[in-house]
Amino acid sequence: MLYGQISIDPEIMSGAPVFAGTRVPIQNLFDYLENGEDLDEFLDDFPSVTKEIALAVLEMAKLSITTEKVLHENFA
Repeated sequence: MLYGQISIDPEIMSGAPVFAGTRVPIQNLFDYLENGEDLDEFLDDFPSVTKEIALAVLEMAKLSITTEKVLHENFA
């Protein structure tokens, strides 16, 4: 299934959410940021992910935790 810039396919990375058209797990981006590395370092290490796509995924994450409706539907 394709969710914007995120793809989930049981045949790719055992179904982990990945950047669409790649085998790069979305979790990698958050791991980099959590470990204090910046977006440019992530992009250097994963050249198949463009800055625009990475920013789109971050925007999706932002919306998922700043929208009351989404929070209520998923975490209430």
